[in-house]
Amino acid sequence: MLDLTKLAKAMQGISQHLSLEAAASRQRVELAQELFADACTRQSELVEKQHKWRDRILFSIATPVEPLDTAVDIPIPPAVHTVIATDGSQIAPNQHEIAYCYLLNIGRVVLHYGQNRQPLLDSLPEVFYRAEDLYISRQWGIRTEEWMGYCRTASEATILAELALTGARGKEKEEVLSSVPLLAMVDGSLIYWFLEQLPLEARDRILPPILDAWDQLKEAGIPIMGYLSASRSGEAINFLRLQACPHENPDCVTYCPNLVVEKAPCQMLDPLRDIALWTFSLKPGQRSTLWRSSHRILDLYGCHTIYFCYVHVGTEIARVEVPAWVAENPALLDQSLSLMLAQVQKGYGYPVALAEAHNQAVVRGGDRARFFALLEQQMIKAGLRNVGISYKEARKRGSIA
Repeated sequence: MLDLTKLAKAMQGISQHLSLEAAASRQRVELAQELFADACTRQSELVEKQHKWRDRILFSIATPVEPLDTAVDIPIPPAVHTVIATDGSQIAPNQHEIAYCYLLNIGRVVLHYGQNRQPLLDSLPEVFYRAEDLYISRQWGIRTEEWMGYCRTASEATILAELALTGARGKEKEEVLSSVPLLAMVDGSLIYWFLEQLPLEARDRILPPILDAWDQLKEAGIPIMGYLSASRSGEAINFLRLQACPHENPDCVTYCPNLVVEKAPCQMLDPLRDIALWTFSLKPGQRSTLWRSSHRILDLYGCHTIYFCYVHVGTEIARVEVPAWVAENPALLDQSLSLMLAQVQKGYGYPVALAEAHNQAVVRGGDRARFFALLEQQMIKAGLRNVGISYKEARKRGSIA
């Protein structure tokens, strides 16, 4: 139980700290605006330096593919369109429960607009209980709970593609439905940077199914988009570090070899994030310049390397990510952004399809209890004896003090 009286005493210094941090943040924003204005006049030169010295730069920098001061009005979405989304949740394995297993639950949503068709809102559960499912990741030093998250990411992508290619189109009036604009959305980034740290064999079990799903979407001409609310990314603002570099060339290896340990002179904007650059320059309904991400994991993405931009959705500045084949098609990009913005408006600040996919996927306390109750019934039916939770778990669920 949380003691609020003791908590209040522990939090007494927070307000003063936050006030000082807010003042420092305003100064960093002003400096960022100055660097941004200077970088606009030297964009081609800075991009050339980034390309020339990329092997000597020790931090991730996105590359702008449009003028830095771009502010494009997002078009009005078509009245007839379809948006699909998936999201996942899980029940982690617990050695104190009646059985050591875990569950992945993928929420599915298909919303049709202007078509007089019923939406799809459901979830697909899958239980993993075999030894090869529970312990396979340990050979790579990966905890089962972490491996669950990676498998969930792959399942979300696979099910999203299946929805887009079958359920969203429908079998009736296929000729008419094939011309309906579609958008496939996921909550969060399309850049799975966590895969960089995985052994090759483990990575090959996660990334190929995702890329296969994206290949299917590309072939069908259905754009996929990652939506990030309250993004903490600094890829774009890192481009300004080229402008802030005090050296003639951005050779981090020579001039700043201890970048991981010490703060480099070009880090004067840290910990400012990308969204600070467009908070004051974008109007509601506008997007920023398009950027190409440079995360190392994208070397394995092939034609699906990720581009992103920032969009003023009215309530916040959101980061939006799309694969290269969407970003390089202006008409498809504009259509995708228009459908995304309509989703945010319908969801009162957050895409309604993503919110509903989360609601379908989330496993609440009552769902968890019913899951283990069903599992207990199956175990008893199979003739197993002494089915029950551990004494530790039983004591944690009730107090006698």
